[in-house]
Order: sequence, then structure tokens, then C-alpha cells
Amino acid sequence: MRTLLLASLRIHARRYLAAATAVIASVAFVVVIGVLTSGARAGFMENAGAPYRGADHVVEAPEDGPESDAIELVDRLGDNASGLGRVDLPAYTEGGAPLGVGDLRGETTVGPIAAGEELRWQKLVSGRFPAHTGEAVMHVWDAQAHEVAIGDRIRVGEGATTAELEVVGFVDSPSTWTQSSVYVTWPQYLQWRDHPTFHVQVAVRGEVGQLPEGMTVQPVEDYIGESLAALNNDVDFMALMGLLFAGVALVVSVLVVANTFSILFAGRLRDFALLRCVGATRAQVLGSVRREAAAVGGLASVAGTLVGVGLGYGLLPLINTLAPTPLAAPAPPVPWLLGGFAVGLLVTMLASWLPTRQVIRVSPLAALRPPAALDVRTATGRVRLGLAALLLLTGPALLAAAMVRDSTLFMVAGGAAVFTGVLLLGPVLVPRLVRVSGALLGRAGRLATQNAVRDPRRTATTTAALLVGATLTTAVLTGMATWRAGLDEVNVRHNPIDAALTSLEEPVPTDLLDRVRRTPGVEQAVAVDGAVARVSGFDAPLPVLTTSAAPQVARDGGSFAQVEPGTIRLDLDAFTDPSVRPGDQVTVRVGDREARLRVVSLSGWGRAGMLAPQTLAQLTDAPEPRVVWVRATAGADPLKLVDDLDGLADAAGAQLEDRLQAQAAANRERDLLAGSALGLLGVSVAIALIGIGNTLGLSVLERAREHALLRALGLTRGQLRRTLAAEALLLSVVATVLGTVIGVGFAWVGYETFVKRALTHATMVIPWPSLGAVVLIATLAGLLASVLPAHRAARVTPAAGVSLD
Repeated sequence: MRTLLLASLRIHARRYLAAATAVIASVAFVVVIGVLTSGARAGFMENAGAPYRGADHVVEAPEDGPESDAIELVDRLGDNASGLGRVDLPAYTEGGAPLGVGDLRGETTVGPIAAGEELRWQKLVSGRFPAHTGEAVMHVWDAQAHEVAIGDRIRVGEGATTAELEVVGFVDSPSTWTQSSVYVTWPQYLQWRDHPTFHVQVAVRGEVGQLPEGMTVQPVEDYIGESLAALNNDVDFMALMGLLFAGVALVVSVLVVANTFSILFAGRLRDFALLRCVGATRAQVLGSVRREAAAVGGLASVAGTLVGVGLGYGLLPLINTLAPTPLAAPAPPVPWLLGGFAVGLLVTMLASWLPTRQVIRVSPLAALRPPAALDVRTATGRVRLGLAALLLLTGPALLAAAMVRDSTLFMVAGGAAVFTGVLLLGPVLVPRLVRVSGALLGRAGRLATQNAVRDPRRTATTTAALLVGATLTTAVLTGMATWRAGLDEVNVRHNPIDAALTSLEEPVPTDLLDRVRRTPGVEQAVAVDGAVARVSGFDAPLPVLTTSAAPQVARDGGSFAQVEPGTIRLDLDAFTDPSVRPGDQVTVRVGDREARLRVVSLSGWGRAGMLAPQTLAQLTDAPEPRVVWVRATAGADPLKLVDDLDGLADAAGAQLEDRLQAQAAANRERDLLAGSALGLLGVSVAIALIGIGNTLGLSVLERAREHALLRALGLTRGQLRRTLAAEALLLSVVATVLGTVIGVGFAWVGYETFVKRALTHATMVIPWPSLGAVVLIATLAGLLASVLPAHRAARVTPAAGVSLD
């Protein structure tokens, strides 16, 4: 049988090349998923997760507990521990110029530098790290903004804890909760341990050892996963996305490879029958085919692993040119590489199992007769339809339960049941849809339609891979659009104003508004009238405002500025530990006038109170412009815009409050998810197109005699090419449109199950332009997939085609 094995691989090389291509694509898909998801996590580690790079565990003290236990842990572990945190302190240059920007002018953030080099997460730009008391490094952006050079001195702290520090270097660090403007050695950082804003978290390399009661320890990967989920309302989209695409990779792999082997072995039915006629036993035929499948699967899996690694790492720079936040190049994801190879080999063996068992169960003489198409009136057809009906009944029930109970398990089970039911119903459903679509082509598409529906199983097999790709693409694009729109809505409600320039001492200068409007990156700016008031419960005076111009600049259309009489709307999140709570009654005094008002809390415009026009009229007869509200243009550089606005505010004696940098930091991690998802979508579409091209090519080989007869009856080569192109067009359109409908349905289930739970005010968004582009691209790709098979079919002469065996 070894001779038979080698002969089969040689004679049927073209057919096995198609099978190997399917396996390579499937394995590459799995490996690419691993590379891209690892790249997204590595990108997160390069940004928000940078402080934990090189660590194995994260240790935290209780939220209201003492910091002394965390401090003792850092001292005990030495170079194997890094204290993380920061403290807000008064800070000035040697010449007395205040550090900080906006409402934090005259105040800066100070954090510690790890003693061990392996745990230092800040990147040294120039100079050196601090090594002794009295030395510090500054973040390069802050140094540039305040024109501080290496060797200059700064004064940090107040009273007994004031420290004179020499700047010995500049560092760069990602925007995280531990990012500071100034970094000092750990012993120096501890001198401010009694300050109210002092905080410590510990990153540990190696074993932690015994901890005092109340302290918590987490592996870094778990902590990073929770942090990533926190950015998306406690939904770990990185893990969910990896699970989703891994499941899809497995399903697509089984479909594509099984379909390819099914057509491959169906075309060799006569070969198997002849082997049985000359004395080969069923076990010998079965063993020979299994060895062929193992050889093809093993070699193709190795090739697919290599292709996946190259494709995955090659996609990273392409995604990074499109995504605002780059993915990092991760270490080779060994579990995914091994998993991809195992998937390729196991799926190949599984895909060859059922077709070969079906072949050897047929008697030699029966196998020499032409095979019959699937008929629903047969026992096999009835079982298939019965199972499809059962799945299409239980699947929606599970999806409904998932939406009611917010259950991921029910959602996955229900989606799998529905989609499997659709695939099982394919031999009945797809030909009918093809007939409907073919009627739109008129007489020109009659032959293509008849060819497409003559073998219902082959038709369903050809469209299965593209159906999976279209469904996945539609579901993910719709889900991403809905989720992003929901997050944008939350951002709009929580941050209606991008930046505010507030003047307490004097009214806003008349020319300040013009200068702000001329600043690059400013889309619109308005001056807001009000007065400076004393509000009970607040130590410092506050501007109280009323405006009808809020819709011009506010992201929420100005709804935050619509205040009922008798109330004052405050952004309590802008104050540190405010003593006032929503619903409290406060006294607002302007000069010798006062009003008793109820506090309503919203967020997003800074340290100012919003009043109804009649309420402000009770407090002052001459409101003056006290604040300039700014709306940034899309794509504006937050750092540069804030720096420019701070310069204008400083020159005018005003203070700047901005929400731009916080928004940019939050969007950075979400962009990582979007970039990796787009890369995976591209790969899923590519493997679906390989699947339809593969099955279409094998289908053309299978029908070589049929095409030769058509040529003998007068069909020209051009007409044959157009017929096959029309057939591919029909199959592509049907699969893509059906997949789009199913994908939108799955996205709606995900919206009801996940999105509405996490984002209460989110609404379903269907990205029609994107879905239209998917249909167009998939249709054109289906046509492209028919070019090579049609060209091969047209090259065969009628006489040679009729004599094919």
C-alpha cells in the first residue's frame, strides 16, 4: 500500500494541493489570531501595563488600610520589588516659576523609580536615572513645557518635607495612573508618605512570600486583564475576542478542509471502487486514505504555522499604520503555534474520516455508477432536515435565554446551534436562494443557475466558507460600531466640554476668545457669562455660570447646561474629596446677595457651577465673561493643544482645565482592540475566500467531462468562462447576503446580552457603508476566485475533456 500511497499523492497532486491550501490557510488563521491578540496585549503592556513589565505579581494594600505594609514589602524584597504610585505636591523651578498646567499650576506629581533595573518601566531619553538623595528625573514633556534642562534644580513639597532636587535626566513614560512629572528614588519618595495623596502599589518579580492580612496579590496577567476590562465597563474584550476568533477559526477550518476532502474523495470514487474490485479490502483502502490525509495534514500544518507567523508579524506594521494606538511585536506565542499545528493535523484527519467511511461502505459495483445528489426524501436527507429544524428551534430559544439572563454560555451555544442549523439546511436553502438570484440575471444566467443548483450538496459546500466569513465580519463590524458608539455616548455625557479657561480675579480679557479660536486644533470656543461666588462647603471661590451657547461647544448638545431654577449643577468629580453631596442644600453668595440651592451632580466641565438664568439674575445684575469653553477638532494632538491653551491661560491670568488627555489615554487601549479586531477580520475574510476558491476549483475539476460536453455542443471558451463567473457570482452574492443577515442578528443578540448591560444608554448601530463594502468586496472576490478555475476549464479541448477519467 505504500506504493499506492505515493502514486496517489503524485497522480492527484493538483487535488491534494487544494486540500493542502485549505489546511495551510486554516492553520495560518489560528496562528495569526495568536500573534495579533498577543500583539494587542503586548501593546497594552507597552502603554498602560508598562509599570508591570518585568514583574510577576501585583500586590496592593486594602483601599482604606495603611500603606506601611506595602512599604515594608518593597524594603524587604529590594531589587525584586518596585513601589508604584504618585503624590501631588507643590513644585517650582529654581527661579520660582510654577510647575504644572491648568488648575494644577504650582503643583506636580512625583513618583518613585525602581531600585532594580529590570523593573524600571520609564524609558531614559537623556542623562541618567537618579541614584542619590537630591536627584530626580523629569518627564521629557514637562521639561520641554517648562524649559527645564539637565542640571537645573527644582523645589518640590512644602514645609518640613520640601526637597531641593537636581534634574539629572529626562524620561518618557506611557500615560497610566502611575505616570508622574518628576521621579525620585524610593527612599526620597517615602518622605511624603504622610501626604493625603500618597499611594503605593507593589510590582514584584519572583515569589512574594507571606503577606500581612488584608493585602491582595494577583498575577500580572490577571491584573492586566482586569485593568483592560475596566476600560470597557468590566468586559474583557481581549479574552472575549480571542475566544470568539479561536472558535471561528476551528469552525472555519473544519468546514473548509472537510468540504475540500469531501469533493476530493467524491472525485476519486471510481478509483476506490476499482481498488475494491481488484482485491483491496476496506481496511486497506481506508488505511491508505488515512495515511494520505496524515501526510498532507502534517506537511500543510508545518507550512501553515510558518505562513501564519510570517503573516501575523507582517500584519502588525500594516495595522499600526491604520490604528491610532500601535500593537507591539510580541514574543512568538508558543501555545498558539502548537495549537495551530494540532488543529491542522486533527482537522485533516477528522475531515478525511467521514468521506472515506462513506466511500468504503459503498459496494464496488455501486460505486462505479454515477453518484446521486442529496434528496430530502431519502433517509439521510430527512435526518439532516430534522436535525436542522431541531437546531433552528433550540438555537433561538438559547439566544433568548442569553438576552434575558446575560449569559455568555447560552449566547455561544445558541449562536452555534443556529449557525449549524443553517449549514445543515444549506442543500435545501442555498439552491432556492440561488434560483431567486439567478432570475435577476435573465437568460444570460440561466445556464449558470442550473449548474449551480444541480448538485445541492456541492452548492452548499461551496458557499459554506464564505457564509462563515460574511457572518463573522458582519457581526464583528456591527458589534464594534455599536460598542464604540456606546462608549462615545458615555464619554459625551461624562465629558461634554473638552477644555475650559477660567478667570477668577478678573473677567476674561476681550481678546482671549479670539486667540483661543485661532489656536490650531480648536474647532469652536465660546465665552460664558457668570460671576464669582462663595459656595458653602467649598474653601475656594467658584465661578457660577449660565449660558445658551453651550450647544455650540458641548459634546452632549448642551444638555448639561440646562438647569432648573432653585438648583445648582456641579461637577463634583472635578474636586478632591468634596464635602458636598448630590441633594445637599448649599448657600451661594455673590457680593451681598445669596440664594439657597439644591446640588445636582453631573460631570465634565470642571470647577464651576451651572445656574438657571433667573437664578443667576437673583445673584447679580451684571454678569461678566468668566470662562471660555473649548471644543477640539477631531484628531487634534491633545498634548500640543493643552500646552498651547495653557500658555494662553497663563498670559491672561486664567486657569486651564482639560479632559482631552484623559480621553486620549482611555481611547488608546480601545484602539488596540479595534486594530487587532480589524486584522483578524481581514484574515477571516481571506480564509473564507480561499475556501470558496478551493471548493470552486475542485468543483470545476469534478465537472471536467460535463464542461467538455458543453464545448462539444457549441459553447465557446468565452461563454464557458462567463458561465463559471456567473455561477461564482451567484454563490458569492447568496452567501454574503445571507451571512450579512445572520451576522446582524448575532450582533443584535450580543448588543442585548453584553452592550446594554455595560452601557445602559447605548443603542444598536448598523454600519451600512461598511456592510455594503463587505458585500461588494466578497462578491468581487468570488468572481476573482472563479478566474483560475474557469481558465483551466476553458483550456481543455472537448475531445480531451470527454476522455477524462
